[in-house]
Amino acid sequence: MQVQASLSLQKGAKIRKNKEFKKIYSRGKSYANKLLVLYIANNKEDKTKVGFSVSKKVGKAVVRNRVKRLIREAYRLNQDKIKKRGVSLVFIARNRAKDANFIEIEKALLDLLKKGQK
Repeated sequence: MQVQASLSLQKGAKIRKNKEFKKIYSRGKSYANKLLVLYIANNKEDKTKVGFSVSKKVGKAVVRNRVKRLIREAYRLNQDKIKKRGVSLVFIARNRAKDANFIEIEKALLDLLKKGQK
């Protein structure tokens, strides 16, 4: 089974550097629910950039990696629902996310995307 190219995250669409994360935190608007926090900031590019962050407070490395994988997959499957282009998104996992399953994470992510696009 092959993954469709349109559903994968492009290399340039990922936020990786600490400097980029800090810029979004300072300039962006935030929305939150029980499991996730979303920061949205406009960028000067024509594409949507996304970053994922899971604090050490959430758990050890295995737990953090699992949570990050779930958030990344929920975003990947629903990235076509983002209407606005030229924005940077940062999803931050809250402590409760470590006990959540994929469906709960996906619902939380979609809820934040809906709030952020108003």
